[in-house]
Amino acid sequence: MRTLGNIIWLVTGGLVTAAGWLVVGLLWCVTVVGIPVGRQAFKMAALTLTPFGKTIVYGGGLPSCLANGLWFVFGGVEMALGYLAIGSLLCLTVVGVPFGLQLFKMAKLSLLPFGAEVR
Repeated sequence: MRTLGNIIWLVTGGLVTAAGWLVVGLLWCVTVVGIPVGRQAFKMAALTLTPFGKTIVYGGGLPSCLANGLWFVFGGVEMALGYLAIGSLLCLTVVGVPFGLQLFKMAKLSLLPFGAEVR
């Protein structure tokens, strides 16, 4: 299921979305101050490319907590709500449930990306 899910995901928009996150990450990395945000965008690109079979491990301590607080205020909530809305719509159909669950995973990562590791 993991391989088939990732193939369907890539064909139906995962590749385009991952490319978008990669571009955003590269743009943020142009400045030294933006490098931490760019790294988080690269995490989102990695998860968006093939989400089936990947897990997210959270940790990081106080610095990650502070950075997540700033991220939360300046854009994390909007991204997470977008992923939750699309994931909820996908979960209305039986076929869309696995894809909706992957979007819920992305919503959590987009809300708290600092200190998280995609495995």
